[in-house]
Amino acid sequence: MLTVYSNQISNRLEHTVKLLFSEVMNYKFSITNNLDEFNAAKGVRINYSPLDIKDAIQIIPSGLLFERSIEEKKIVLGKWENETILFPNNGTHIPFDLLSATFYLTSRYEEYINMKRDHYNRFLPEESIAFKNDFLERPLVNIWDQKLQEVIAKFFPVSAIPERKYEFVATIDVDNAYAYKEKGVVRTLGALSRSILIFDFKDFVNRFKCLLGLTPDPFDSFDRQLEFQKKYGFKVVYFFLVGDYGLNDKNVPISSRKFQSLIKHVGDYASVGVHPSFASNEEPERVKMEMDRLAKVVHVPITKSRQHFLTLSFPNTYKTLIENGITDDYTMGYAAKMGFRASICSPYSYYNLLDEQEEALTVHPFAIMEATIRHYMNKPEEQAMSYMLPIIEQVKKVKGTLNVVWHNDSLSELSPWEGWSSLYEKMLIAAV
Repeated sequence: MLTVYSNQISNRLEHTVKLLFSEVMNYKFSITNNLDEFNAAKGVRINYSPLDIKDAIQIIPSGLLFERSIEEKKIVLGKWENETILFPNNGTHIPFDLLSATFYLTSRYEEYINMKRDHYNRFLPEESIAFKNDFLERPLVNIWDQKLQEVIAKFFPVSAIPERKYEFVATIDVDNAYAYKEKGVVRTLGALSRSILIFDFKDFVNRFKCLLGLTPDPFDSFDRQLEFQKKYGFKVVYFFLVGDYGLNDKNVPISSRKFQSLIKHVGDYASVGVHPSFASNEEPERVKMEMDRLAKVVHVPITKSRQHFLTLSFPNTYKTLIENGITDDYTMGYAAKMGFRASICSPYSYYNLLDEQEEALTVHPFAIMEATIRHYMNKPEEQAMSYMLPIIEQVKKVKGTLNVVWHNDSLSELSPWEGWSSLYEKMLIAAV
């Protein structure tokens, strides 16, 4: 049991205590503003106040968790045994406001303030405090918790330390289930004509042979994915794009029986979630329509999601998802950079800064996406593991959860993905 004392109790404080001590560290906890009750508490005692309380680990508050506004802040950084910290102070036991630092990073406070966006209206990783201070590729919250656990072990040596286990989850985005098949007459004729016009006869021949049933569709890598899952024994979540055809939404139409059969087949072996279309960012009512389409195929409610193009706007995106019954979202990460967008590698509850309350949505951060390495970093397959391994090792070290993002087309061996299917297995061997 872990007890936290604070002379003030707020929604922000209750949320952060739950996140830090329960969701990450696995403690059973309570919060009190009654000093007598705190002094009588058994087990680990955390004093979150400026008071000097005997036999308790003190974390000195900075004030952030007792505010009810969103204001631009000059964040001061420091060091704790060579590790970056935010909100440093002269605390004897913990030299910074660990709770405020955790809240600031995981709530994505800075994304409510900084309005700079890319051409897809996504927050720029280069604008983040993590990128600017060279800790984007480090799960700081988990690292701080691990160091706090060491302090707890010294301060309360007879207390039982909750067990934590590393977990690996592969998540597959199905933006386009098939390269050539199930596109309809108009799209197929258009693609064949385009191949002729640009003298891409190889694509023309490959498409024609596939349509005649002479060769398999290259994007249909699902049986191989299931073989990997069976061989290495890891969790998988598939996110299917089932929105209407548009400029940035070009999957197979959900009316395709073959596509429906694929979704059902995959759903027999893995979790299935919705991949809300790019168009749904401007027309949020599309999300329910797309969830209903998917639910009708798999015959179970859809509760998991990841945004197509990783478009995530606070708090609007999560507000839409929550209103439509999504309980778990896997969008928390950057397209253009590897690393930890919220500086954490554990699932955690979402806090809505505008409404000042914790919501019924669990955020599942990811740190690795193959498209980041290939398209944004422009690195070849033979260099990819050198970028993935340090992140894998860090998550294992802090016993966090490693979520990776892959796509079915990157296992196709079609240009520019030659060699990436074997890389996927190398990554699995390192990560599982």
